Amino acid sequence: MDILRFLTAGSVDDGKSTLIGRLLYDSKSIMVDQLEAIERSTKNREEGQVDLALLTDGLRAEREQGITIDVAYKYFSTPKRKFIIADTPGHIQYTRNMVTGASNSDLAIILIDARHGVVEQTRRHSIIVSLLNLPHVVVAINKMDLVKYSEEVYNNIVIDYSQVAKSLGLKNVSYIPISALNGDNIVEKAETMPWYEGESLLGLLETVEVHEDINLTEGRFPVQYVIRPQTEELPDYRGYAGKIISGIYRKGDKVVVQPSGVESTISAVEVGGKEVEEAFAPQSAVLHLKDDVDISRGDILVKQDAPVQVAQEFEVVLCWMSNTPLIPRNRYLLQINSRTVRCVVKELEYKLNVNSLEKELSPVSAGLNDVVKATIKTASPIAFDSYKKLRANGGAILIDETSNVTVGACMISTEATEKPFWPEI
Repeated sequence: MDILRFLTAGSVDDGKSTLIGRLLYDSKSIMVDQLEAIERSTKNREEGQVDLALLTDGLRAEREQGITIDVAYKYFSTPKRKFIIADTPGHIQYTRNMVTGASNSDLAIILIDARHGVVEQTRRHSIIVSLLNLPHVVVAINKMDLVKYSEEVYNNIVIDYSQVAKSLGLKNVSYIPISALNGDNIVEKAETMPWYEGESLLGLLETVEVHEDINLTEGRFPVQYVIRPQTEELPDYRGYAGKIISGIYRKGDKVVVQPSGVESTISAVEVGGKEVEEAFAPQSAVLHLKDDVDISRGDILVKQDAPVQVAQEFEVVLCWMSNTPLIPRNRYLLQINSRTVRCVVKELEYKLNVNSLEKELSPVSAGLNDVVKATIKTASPIAFDSYKKLRANGGAILIDETSNVTVGACMISTEATEKPFWPEI
């Protein structure tokens, strides 16, 4: 059974937490004692309704303010698929939290209040989804019960958002009218909107194809561990363990060890402790090479017919996640997959307004939640791809050397032939 990772995003009070609570409630994924606790603390006791938002708004500050602050991860499953949900905050001051939730997601649900339509925060969240190159977007037009389930209201919002999606290049966009509070079109099709001919939200989530989003062309295998038992039974065993992040690896394939550039040939492929004919993303595997070459954690085995970029200086789009400002010439650790190197942020080209896409050129610093275009120089070469081309090998993080705290999320954008991250809208 495969797993779909998705996030919810929307303006404050658009109903993100209620939507997730409804999915959990209607799919019978809530423990009895948890449901009883929610019923005791519900805000709608007098109305006879359970406040489903409390299932995800777990922090005391969230309950007191009635908003989502941190990223809340919830898990549930149906007979068709397992799901991991990231409920992300709607406030602009929590941009970093949304980036965190989106970084490993396959799909984004963008909620729109049917009474208000496409607003500034809708555009901001859509920009971040575009930045993180999520392959699927579902636009859930919520609170349809408050506009009397109007087909005209729904159609007007679809037209407005379609323009935003087109300008940002969003892919595979679907639209669903819902009422998270009442459960309309969440798990089952709603009789209240007979004019809607599409699937329910859960039906769409169960059937969306995520395997098609896995890149099986460019072979990328970051080495996490070198296995050398050095026992009498296995005196010459040398295996390179890791997770295949893209591509397919077979015995006899020509590979290049990057960033050293040493060439070799795969002599054996193991999955689950057994030798197999091939292994593919996203499997964990052990690869064996014909030649005894110098390979260690952080190196990446690249298929010879799908070269990777190797450099010490490159451009990134960077979301800053620390209260301590980012100032050019500051030094950090950069981690991309299993490789960690020292680096310096050479310069900031511009700071991006994530509401309007306006650029502030040559900023002197970047603060918490800022998104900037920056140039990074590393102490030693790294092998990478453009984030737009291959998310799995184009994303990195910056780590504070002293505290080991993650302070920035990077999307590498250095290919000369690549279109800019930010289209004009």
